[in-house]
Formats: sequence, structure tokens, C-alpha cells
Amino acid sequence: MATVPLDPSLPSSARADALAAQWAALHEAAGLVAGLAGQTAASAALAGEHCPDSLRRARGWRLALAEQGLADTAAILEGGIRALLVARSGGAAVHGAAEALWQEFVAARQAMVDLARQI
Repeated sequence: MATVPLDPSLPSSARADALAAQWAALHEAAGLVAGLAGQTAASAALAGEHCPDSLRRARGWRLALAEQGLADTAAILEGGIRALLVARSGGAAVHGAAEALWQEFVAARQAMVDLARQI
């Protein structure tokens, strides 16, 4: 689920649209982690989450910071999901590890939402 680096020469509105698409993809991946962690209610609650409007309106360094936050969170989820699936296919119990990854996602997501409130 790697995010594609955005061309900084693109207009801010195009970058904001791409950020919203990445936000949706991030939540889809997090839903998988939530399911592995047994957090089905949390997963369902996040499924309908949309990118905060204030993040979509971000420009300049705030937009760059939001893009970096999404990329970093996607990298964490991508590696974590891969490890969880490999471990599970080998017969390992992954609930605890998935719960830790889920909590990491929730914290990163909250940081991005807090950033959005400041924009």
C-alpha cells in the first residue's frame, strides 16, 4: 500500500485530492489490521471516515506535512500487514501484534486529525 510521492509542482488542489485518496486507502488497510486485532467495531467505524476538509484545504508546508504523515503511516501499515500475514500463514497467533499495529495507526491518525484542526 505504498503511497506514490506527489509531484510538488502539481497545483495544491491536485495534491489535496491525491491526499484524500491516500487517506481512504490508508483507512482501508487499517481496516484489515483492525480485523486481525479483533477490532471489528472500530474497523467498521473507520470505514466511513473521510479525509478532513481542513487537510484537503492545506497548502504549503502544512500540505507537505500531511503528505509525509500519510506516507509514513502507509509505510508502517504496509510492513506490518505483510509481517502479520506471513506470521499467520505460518500458524502464528497474530492478535497481539495486530493490536499493537492497530494502536500505532490510531495514534498516527489522531496526529493527522490534530494537524487538520490547526489548519
